[in-house]
Amino acid sequence: MKAVKVLMDEHQNILRMLKVIRKLSLQTFETKEVYYKGYYDAIDFIRNYADKFHHGKEEDILFDKMSSELGTAIKQGPIFGMLAEHDLGRLFVKTLEEALDAAKQGSEEAKLDIVANAIAYTDLLYRHIDKEDTAIFTFADNSLDSDMHQEIDNLFEAAKERLDSEATEKKYVGMLEDLEKYVDNLDV
Repeated sequence: MKAVKVLMDEHQNILRMLKVIRKLSLQTFETKEVYYKGYYDAIDFIRNYADKFHHGKEEDILFDKMSSELGTAIKQGPIFGMLAEHDLGRLFVKTLEEALDAAKQGSEEAKLDIVANAIAYTDLLYRHIDKEDTAIFTFADNSLDSDMHQEIDNLFEAAKERLDSEATEKKYVGMLEDLEKYVDNLDV
């Protein structure tokens, strides 16, 4: 299934961003300084690339088709778990943004919340992506019939235009590369 390959390729970019976020967190932890632009760019990446662009296809197409084709046990078990983790990740990102805003207003204690939520998000996503890549996607590949594979692939192709795939990839992979350059030069 081409759709699964697309999602796994996107996971690689998300994993790269998780490394960036961990480095930003380590910098904040060690120096008590906050690179606001880096964190806000990471939040932009998470909300628009990982969530809207990637999860949009994953939730709205693949998980939806798996749920309807493979039954309630899948929908109420593994798919429900994946969706709950997506929501938990959104909560960590929202709380991270609130902590950044509080730190900008002078709260030293908010720096603790910045690091805590950034690390909680990265830990959640590392585990989450591993489950999707090694279990959920493999299960979809093996359990859905060839007609459903083709339908999902067609829906992914149609989503390319709706989600402006080329421009989204260009913008957010470029942002990721800039952040990687920044954290590669840190002394942490």
